[in-house]
Amino acid sequence: MIYDIIVVGGGPSGATAAEDLARAGKRVALLDRAGRIKPCGGAIPPRLIQDFAIPDSQIVARINTARMISPTGRAVDIAIENGYVGMVDREHFDAFLRDRAAAAGAHRLTGTFTAIERDAAGTHVIYRDKSSGDPVRVTARLVIGADGARSVVARAEVPGGDSIPYVIAYHEIIAAPPTTAEYDPTRCDVIYDGRISPDFYGWVFPHGAQASVGMGTGLDGVDLKQATADLRTASGLADCRTIRREGAPIPLKPLDKWDNGRDVVLAGDAAGVVAPSSGEGIYYAMVGGRVAATAALACLASGRAADLALARRLFMKEHKTVFRVLRSMQDAYYKSDERRERFVSLCHDRDVQRLTFEAYMNKRLVKARPMAHIRIGFKNLAHLLRLIPAAAT
Repeated sequence: MIYDIIVVGGGPSGATAAEDLARAGKRVALLDRAGRIKPCGGAIPPRLIQDFAIPDSQIVARINTARMISPTGRAVDIAIENGYVGMVDREHFDAFLRDRAAAAGAHRLTGTFTAIERDAAGTHVIYRDKSSGDPVRVTARLVIGADGARSVVARAEVPGGDSIPYVIAYHEIIAAPPTTAEYDPTRCDVIYDGRISPDFYGWVFPHGAQASVGMGTGLDGVDLKQATADLRTASGLADCRTIRREGAPIPLKPLDKWDNGRDVVLAGDAAGVVAPSSGEGIYYAMVGGRVAATAALACLASGRAADLALARRLFMKEHKTVFRVLRSMQDAYYKSDERRERFVSLCHDRDVQRLTFEAYMNKRLVKARPMAHIRIGFKNLAHLLRLIPAAAT
């Protein structure tokens, strides 16, 4: 069979693209390595649940509070109004998305991508079959590269794909303890402390019967396992049974170009679409898969390779401003513990809490409260200029 599209990578981005393409009646193959689980806090906002029809069976916890913890141990609890943040376990969530794509008509291929080759017969994806270990060659009109932050497809096919900046994320999935003063199964804890992460943050995210405890950093020489052990001790989780340990790169900046102008377009982490500051990736990965599928459909319909650039244009039209604001926040507040202390202090502000979670839940900046934006702007400037104490609320 000659496929219309081969999707390389079966995470949320690739599975979403494959499902959309199959539902559009295209011959699509989804190539994925079996058994890999990406380290991830697992938070998904209501808009993702709605836009991508995620069933309740995939929601392992419902979060109604976010706790921000400063370097001095000061905690700010932010109530999540008008809904909840859903938590998923990537081991089961990703498998569900792949199964749903297959049910829609996508053909599953299991193995490790190695190369793309071209000749007079077309574009060929080469992969090593998981069962036999033998190389396999499949042909398609287009390829979607959704194979993660260190995407082999991106490095080989798209300018800049070999130099994307990233942080390394590491977490441990543990058996969740009973509810205590330190651990609440309906609360996500975000720890801004240079002893845990000198340039990003640590987290404790409930997953129902389990919990994700981890941290991220873009700096060399940081002992991720020791930092996570320290976080578990500080959070009263040192004695909880460890179920699995995982680490992976998380991209920090969308690539300037997502296609090769010929027959390849990127999606998800391969395109760099993880939100700065928060590190949120699942929603943006699935949106990335959807716009890549849209661009592929446009290219197949028109025969114009230039239509592959539609993927990045569609994504940036809706999300560029949010990414820019979050990048500014990370650059301003993640530089030192003194800045992190000020950031948590700023989170005390009711305007900040409302606007932050309205934007997170709905994935767009809130424009209905201009005075709140003005007040936040002045408070932000006052903290950055050290005009008010770091512990001010």
